Amino acid sequence: MDEQAALHRSYWLETAPAGEPGPPPEDGLTVDVAVVGGGIAGLSTAWELAREGHRVAVLEAGRLAGGVSGHTTAKLTAQHGLVYEKLRRTRGPEAAGLYARSQYEAVRHAGEIAAELGVECEWEEATAFTFTQEEGRVEELRAEAEAAREAGLPAAFTTETDLPFPVAGAVRVTGQAQFHPVKYLRALAEDIRRRGGTLHENTRVTGLTEGEPCVLTTEAGTEVRAREVVVATHYPVFDRALLFTRLTPRRELVITAPIEAEAAPRGMYLTPDGNTRSVRTAPYTDGERLLVITGEHFTPGSGVDVEERFARLTEWAGRTFGDLRVTHRWATQDNDSTDTVPLVGPLHQGSRHAYVATGFGGWGLSGGVMAGRLLADLIDGRTPAWSGLYDPRRLASVAREGGEFLKNQAKVARHFVGDRLTSMTGPGVEEIAPGDGAIVQVGGKRTAVYRDETGVLHALSARCTHLGCLVAFNRAERAWECPCHGSRFGTDGEVVQGPAVRPLERREL
Repeated sequence: MDEQAALHRSYWLETAPAGEPGPPPEDGLTVDVAVVGGGIAGLSTAWELAREGHRVAVLEAGRLAGGVSGHTTAKLTAQHGLVYEKLRRTRGPEAAGLYARSQYEAVRHAGEIAAELGVECEWEEATAFTFTQEEGRVEELRAEAEAAREAGLPAAFTTETDLPFPVAGAVRVTGQAQFHPVKYLRALAEDIRRRGGTLHENTRVTGLTEGEPCVLTTEAGTEVRAREVVVATHYPVFDRALLFTRLTPRRELVITAPIEAEAAPRGMYLTPDGNTRSVRTAPYTDGERLLVITGEHFTPGSGVDVEERFARLTEWAGRTFGDLRVTHRWATQDNDSTDTVPLVGPLHQGSRHAYVATGFGGWGLSGGVMAGRLLADLIDGRTPAWSGLYDPRRLASVAREGGEFLKNQAKVARHFVGDRLTSMTGPGVEEIAPGDGAIVQVGGKRTAVYRDETGVLHALSARCTHLGCLVAFNRAERAWECPCHGSRFGTDGEVVQGPAVRPLERREL
């Protein structure tokens, strides 16, 4: 792979080749449980159920572990930034304790699975830190350390880290982990196969009929029948409980660069300062480790200059760790729930055989393992102590979500209505440079137009096929993005990331 191509590819996906894709399902395939989505939440759920003797099928729109799980920073921890003080304040100490216990047990459980399967996934125990360099935030971190400790985590406040700069304060949680997520998930997938499960890649599910059995319809028109269905597509592609009103998509940039092992920090670090900075290192070569640095979050489709954000993150990395050679860069996407807690459980109020896992807020690794255990328990008739905490039907929590819920809806309404009322003042077709795209007025319709490197124009409908918001172009990643719910499309209109399941319509210029 040439250097330019590597710069736009996840390090985890590059160093864990996928092999031949799993075949599409045969029409009429019947299983006990069908899992829609082949990331860590979907594969963890499928593995737990296959181990219990269920016949399982996983249906993945792309390649297994090729979505968000393959683009993570791969920190497996129960320390989720500044979550515990907020939970203690809004949901009470008991809820904070259940959250800590469920996430901490997920970290331990993933380690047990890796050991049981003999997975060479670069597993390393590490200490997690949330830090600040701002004196004005120190008391906030002291309160977080106290709340995390009260919730049951091995947490403490400290000013000592192995970062190459001083911090004003940090929350330290020991006994956490970091690993190679794709190697872990590939091993999980192979064990599902060994236990009789089937894995179907490049299989986009477009329809769900709930019943006994449930029926899933794929883009190719085939049907899969299952007693139970789990929707683990990161953002739910079937949203019968209006979960999109309680989810906010967030995109974040990642860069990697080798660093001398002696200079490499061994902890896992996160700070809310400076539009977020996350730092950790991974095994690389003899004498070197690989810095994995994340930050510069933004709403997909918001029109920010992503190249500028990459430059800003790269400049910070060089200023902090010295002269660096960036080897890879990519972006990842997360969904934040408006009350901080993921939504894992029955898909909607009337669900009897359909379940969902979403809203992990950037912590999908521990959250995905937790979700796999929780959903397997619910399907088998068991009720974990924290099932109520994560239940998507927790309507009473909307009152607690308050400002976040209203802010989310105001943002969506602004795009859904305001973008249509705004007059077109953007570039004309002739002004679009090679490798760039823009929304232009063509024949009285707003059209998404991309000019490829050879000068050929590609025109699409500018309306997202999920709920009709207007998309915007991300030049750094060559994608059309929806600012309302985070759907992403290639320059050919094909779906890159849901909740949309249908491509953008092609248009003639």
